[in-house]
Parts: sequence; C-alpha cells; structure tokens
Amino acid sequence: MASATTNPTLNISLVNRTSFRNVNAYVTGLAINNGYRFVLIQADGHTPYYPESPNSTGASLAANCSIPLGPPGTSTSVTIPRIAGGRIWFCINDTLTFLLNPGPGLVEPSVSNPADLNYGKNWGFCEFTFNDFQLFANISYVDFVSIPIALNLSNASGGKQSVTGIPKDGLQRVCEGLVAQNAKDGKGWDRLIVRGKDGSILRALSPNTAMVMDGSLFQGYYDAYVNAIWERYQTDSLYVDTQAQWGTLTAKVDPITNLLTFSSIGAFSKPSARDIFSCSTGPFAGYPINTEAMGNLTARLAAALNRSTLLEDNLQPGRTAAAYYTGGGGVTNHYSRVVHAVNGDGRGYAFPYDDVGASGSSDLAGAVWDGNPSVFEVVLGGY
Repeated sequence: MASATTNPTLNISLVNRTSFRNVNAYVTGLAINNGYRFVLIQADGHTPYYPESPNSTGASLAANCSIPLGPPGTSTSVTIPRIAGGRIWFCINDTLTFLLNPGPGLVEPSVSNPADLNYGKNWGFCEFTFNDFQLFANISYVDFVSIPIALNLSNASGGKQSVTGIPKDGLQRVCEGLVAQNAKDGKGWDRLIVRGKDGSILRALSPNTAMVMDGSLFQGYYDAYVNAIWERYQTDSLYVDTQAQWGTLTAKVDPITNLLTFSSIGAFSKPSARDIFSCSTGPFAGYPINTEAMGNLTARLAAALNRSTLLEDNLQPGRTAAAYYTGGGGVTNHYSRVVHAVNGDGRGYAFPYDDVGASGSSDLAGAVWDGNPSVFEVVLGGY
C-alpha cells in the first residue's frame, strides 16, 4: 500500500482582492482522518469543529465558523486537516448560515431555494480535496457564477499552477453574454440571471440549477439535435474512448429498441435537455448493470452533448476543443460557452463533466493539483 505523501495539515492563504472590508470565509467538508465526519473550521481559522447530531432539523451550529478576512489587499491564513469534498465559501458584506439536521447532516447555502436564509446574499465557493496523496482544487461554476475566485498552488520544489478565474467584471460579462444569446435564439438564457432586491445582479445560474427552479425552461431545447444524432448512428458507428480499462467502445442505435447501444455494456435512450444539463437524470441516472462502464460512458456522452460535438465527431471525447459549442446548429450549452469565454485562461468547471477531454488535451476544468503542496492561495475579487 502506498504511503502518504502530504502533511497531515495544509495552510491556505485567503486573499481579499475585493474592494470590501467585510468579507467572511467558511471551510466545510468531510474529515478523512476522523471517520469522514462533517468538519468546519472555526472563526480562528485553525480549530476544527465536528458537529454533533441535533435532536431536530434546522439546528444552529454550536461554534462560530465565520472566518473574517482582512481588508482589501491582505491575506488570512487558514489551516485544515485532510478533507474530502471540501468547499471554501466566501460571503461579501454579510455572513452565511449553515444549519444541522439529525445525522448529523450539514445544510449548506442554496441558490435554488428562495426560502434559504442565504439566497439573497452575495456568496460563492471553490472546491477541493486534500487527502494523503494530493491537494486537488477547482473553481466550480456547475451551479452558478458570482464572486470572482482564482487559485494559485505552489509545491515544495517551486512548481507553480494557477487558475485565473473570471475578472472583476466577470459576472457582468457573463450576464451580457447570456442576454446576447437570448437575443439570438429567444430560448430564455437571460432568465438565468438572478438580481438582488436592489435590482443589482447577484449571480448567473447554470441551466441545470435554473431548471430546478423553473421547469418550463429549455423544454425541448435539445430535441432536434438529439434526433439528428440518433439518425446518424443508425448507420454510422460511434466510438467512445473510455480512457480506462474498457478501451474504445463502439455504439449504434438499435433499430428495434431505438437505444444507443454499446454491445455487452449497456444502452442509452434519448436524453432531454434536463438530462443533458444535469448529466444525472433520465438515461444518465442509475444503471442496472456495468455501473462503472456506464458511468464512464455517461460522462463522455453528456460532455459531448453539452459541447455539441456528438453529431459532428464520431470519436469521443471531442478531439478539438476549438470546436466545442460551435456545433448543433447553435444548440449547445451557451452558459458553459460564455463562462469559458469570460474566464481569463478559458478554464472553469461549468457543467458536471467539464473535466472530460481527449487524451493529451489541456485541462479546461480549472483545476490545480499536487502531491506535495506547500502554498495554496485562494484569491477573491478577480484580476
């Protein structure tokens, strides 16, 4: 068994590059070395808090876990234990409310529930896992875009990695892109924009999140494109490089069942827009057999559909990143397209399988990782 390579704790530098003096941070996740219990870091930035199970739902935390950042231009040091499924949250000019349910279960802030105490506040997060073997972190836009966040990671050998994130006016530019796209196709992209009580832009939702709140959005959006895909692969073969032990698998649409069928592995029915944007419903939900292989295929098919390359390229993952979002006769995940265009380096995790790419292609998901991290810097406020 491989030995651990990372230190048992990691120092994180939280940099306030906003123009606001009142910024609060929160760190949440599952404590790897403490039975994967929920853990939050307390207000001092260093003391772990492991919540106990409350007697009722919606209980308050028993510790103050709001970490105040210093004024603009300063850094705040935070120390974490090994954490899986971690998030670093930021809230500007306010605090966030985390609650507990029996279990315990941690109730996190929500952008899809207007009744949530945090809904009208200006907040965002990045994601990370710090385990025995590496730190892995990424900027996530899977749910929404709000506050600009950037990542800088240095290792003990002096190596450096960065993800620039969106610029200071990035949210405004994303919203401008959504409005422009809606002016072209009238499909409701402008309805992804959420405004605060004062009318200012609060965030831009992903299609998946927006459809949770409004089921009328994007109904039938992908239907014609999916029908064209099914028509092509009745005669042509689709090849999917699993980039794993299954190698490259071949599929055709079965003329009897009308399913996109990978022989001896499984089959997929036609997905709806909801299935494509969520990557986890309809044909992309649970699988009765070959779970790992079908999950692998789901990631590649869902990525191809979000990027509109599945009809245009019969070898997936799509080989040319420059072709992403240009196919489909204009039918594509324009939220993801706009988000990538606004990010300074074009990188960011804009839908659940945005890390899928052809072998040898560059990372587009906005991730940094290293087995020997020395300095992890999370910068709030944009370049």
